Amino acid sequence: MYMAEKIKIALIKRNMSLKDLAEKIDTTPSNLSNKIKRDNFPENELHEIAKALDCTFNVSLTLNDTKEQI
Repeated sequence: MYMAEKIKIALIKRNMSLKDLAEKIDTTPSNLSNKIKRDNFPENELHEIAKALDCTFNVSLTLNDTKEQI
């Protein structure tokens, strides 16, 4: 599964919009949308995204409250 897909699943599970996530990581929704379309994220940004989604980044996303890996 690609990272963009994992982020989309985590957004759904967290009941967050792309706009919500963009605000939390201090970027624009269009910039984040473009990165998701290209599935192109630097590692440091993946750490920020994971933190904003209350997940642990380790090549996969793990929901902290349920320990479910995405």
